[in-house]
Amino acid sequence: MKKINLCILILFISFKVYATEEIKLSLDWFPQAEHGGFFQAIANGYYEDVGLNVEIIPGGPGVNTKAMLMADQVTFNLGGSAGALNYVKQNLPFKVVAAFFQKTPQILMSHPNQNINHPSEFKDKTIFLSNFGRMSFWPFIKSKYNLNDENLKNYNFNSQPFIDDKKSIQQGYLSSEPFAIKKIANFDPVIHLVADHGFTAYANTIETSLDTIKNNPDLVKNFVEASRLGWISFLNDDPLPAYKLIQILNPDMPSDKLRYAHKMMKKYNIVEVEGIKIGSMTDERWKNFYEKSKELSIYENELDYKKAYTLEFSN
Repeated sequence: MKKINLCILILFISFKVYATEEIKLSLDWFPQAEHGGFFQAIANGYYEDVGLNVEIIPGGPGVNTKAMLMADQVTFNLGGSAGALNYVKQNLPFKVVAAFFQKTPQILMSHPNQNINHPSEFKDKTIFLSNFGRMSFWPFIKSKYNLNDENLKNYNFNSQPFIDDKKSIQQGYLSSEPFAIKKIANFDPVIHLVADHGFTAYANTIETSLDTIKNNPDLVKNFVEASRLGWISFLNDDPLPAYKLIQILNPDMPSDKLRYAHKMMKKYNIVEVEGIKIGSMTDERWKNFYEKSKELSIYENELDYKKAYTLEFSN
């Protein structure tokens, strides 16, 4: 009897170690610190512990990760609130199952010592925005602080015009443009996190198909839980295991930029917000973002916004 029980135990352990499911996660950009929790989950074996073998697919210019998700080439894709609402608008069978960024890292920034310390002081100032910025977060900021488009200029991912004009404002990414400007121009810009000024979208959301949610809910649950452990470890333990994997897929990513991004994500509570479980979402937050988007005429017709997400796995 003891031999039989021992055999069963050995078979159980063998099944746990070797019965892995191959899945792919596509990123929204080149691998960077903003993806650190997923790389940490791989490095620490959190996915392996729940029977998942996760391959990370880098994004970048010319890489249409949403098309990859739609073609069933990846199991999960990183997205955001607006993209999920567009799935509903187009009646596409995908939705968000978790949100690992409670705040988007999108920023507007100004020069120090110029009395431009709040978005309400942007009036009559030159503002450099990309097309993406104009269509995504700018309508929210403009509405909240009664601004206009008269002084908008195109941002073509060159910060020199902003550096030259001390009274100007420029969009950026929390871990990127401020880091570069410090190196190039030797000053720290004033950072205005758009998430703290009316833009309530979730970011680093996990998108997957309705088919996966329906037919393999344990896979979704295990992926979300292991990713959550990865983010907890990345932010609070040694992030070096994630850095090493990031730099394998993105050799051009410098270590000092990884460290800077890690520091900024913690400082601005991008992932960890007191009282909120990492990766979780709320109906109220989704409703707020949708209704504000509709008020700003981003959506002309009524949408069933609750089809954009499910709280089944994140909460």
